[in-house]
Amino acid sequence: MKPITEYNAIYFVGAGGIGMSALVRYFLAKGYSVGGYDKTASALTNALSHEGAQLFYDENPELIPTDFRDAEKTLVVYTPAVPQTHRGLVYFRTHGFDIAKRAEVLGLITRAGRGLCFAGTHGKTTTSSMAAHILAQSSIGCSAFLGGILKNYDSNLILSDKSDLVVIEADEYDRSFHQLRPYMAVITAVDADHLDIYGTHEAYLESFRHFTSLIRPDGVLLMKKGLPLQPDLAEGVRLYSYSLDEGGDFHADHIRTGDGRICFDFVTPNGVIPDIELGVPVRINIENGVAAMAIALINGAQPDEIRRAMKSFAGAQRRFDYWLRGEKILIDDYAHHPDEIKASLSSVRALYPDKKISVIFQPHLYSRTRDFCDEFAAALSLADELILLDIYPARELPIPGVSSQIIFDKVKCKKKELCPKEKLLERIKGRTFEVLITLGAGDVNLLLPEIRDIITRS
Repeated sequence: MKPITEYNAIYFVGAGGIGMSALVRYFLAKGYSVGGYDKTASALTNALSHEGAQLFYDENPELIPTDFRDAEKTLVVYTPAVPQTHRGLVYFRTHGFDIAKRAEVLGLITRAGRGLCFAGTHGKTTTSSMAAHILAQSSIGCSAFLGGILKNYDSNLILSDKSDLVVIEADEYDRSFHQLRPYMAVITAVDADHLDIYGTHEAYLESFRHFTSLIRPDGVLLMKKGLPLQPDLAEGVRLYSYSLDEGGDFHADHIRTGDGRICFDFVTPNGVIPDIELGVPVRINIENGVAAMAIALINGAQPDEIRRAMKSFAGAQRRFDYWLRGEKILIDDYAHHPDEIKASLSSVRALYPDKKISVIFQPHLYSRTRDFCDEFAAALSLADELILLDIYPARELPIPGVSSQIIFDKVKCKKKELCPKEKLLERIKGRTFEVLITLGAGDVNLLLPEIRDIITRS
């Protein structure tokens, strides 16, 4: 692959993915001709089209515009979620185009600056988004490629013309984060995941260990205290820990919860920043916030800037995202790993201890369902009521014997039912929900406007 500056057109195969769309926006902002394919239209692809991207929803190579048919001047970027048999990819491959994974392109971009890379099984979107918001609102500034749409910016991309700091959500799927060269890295969690790629938890941990070896010698690793990971750091890399409460180099103290607010004091190796208030008052965001503030502080953000930004942080779409508040409550959360579901439902229970908690869960991937069915069942059993949808396959073909049933049979909550997604809206009509939370990384969120209308009318 040539230097990015030698191309004038970028074509994305899988343009509507959350990580890919940030790159689409980046290259549009830089003045490139940008086009691409996605399987279906969405609010995000519609926004990208409005911003200038030429997007199509058919694999037929004949639909690729003339702007993207010059192999010398066009870079093709794809996501591993797209199968290698995709007709557009086959066309580009057989006609001599330069083709790169999203992570390779992100690596090239971030090598030109100082990458602040946030990795982990879960927590990385919220933590990286918080850090980006703090830095962007401070005198330091940053650019950011994020795994969620930040409500403060209505985008998953932040661009700065004054700072070479780049906040990146570092994806471990397909070992993508090995393409990065972090200036500083954060590791939030290393619970087993993506075993379809790694095979074992040990191999998964080794991948994170290799990631730590890529940190620049003048850099920093900030790691959640207690993780079963022995980092492989270059000489000169500074290592810090963080935690929810006492124990980490950075942690929270004097946590106060009440009246829909969470406040705490931020303890650092060099002193205390008192009275931090969370803009999204969920308990798990205390720990996420500690990590985000630590990285911002190390990079020069001032205490008052940190305090203001944490209070104004509105969160990312699909991360504990309120659709209804008041007498009836509807929350959407991207949680798709058992530990994420456990954290999400525990937060809901803490916020609404006297209300019935109902869950609509759409499992994501056959392999993940197979590998963690016991853990999913245990986490979902924290709900009072469960509506379990069919598996969202994403990039996978069905696996014999693997369906939502294998989770359903082990769930122990008081009331549970299996429901095909296409029958969900009819099934919930006329029912009374006190707190309803939709969970999953598939497409259940597309039904949220109609779910909200049904709940509001009932």
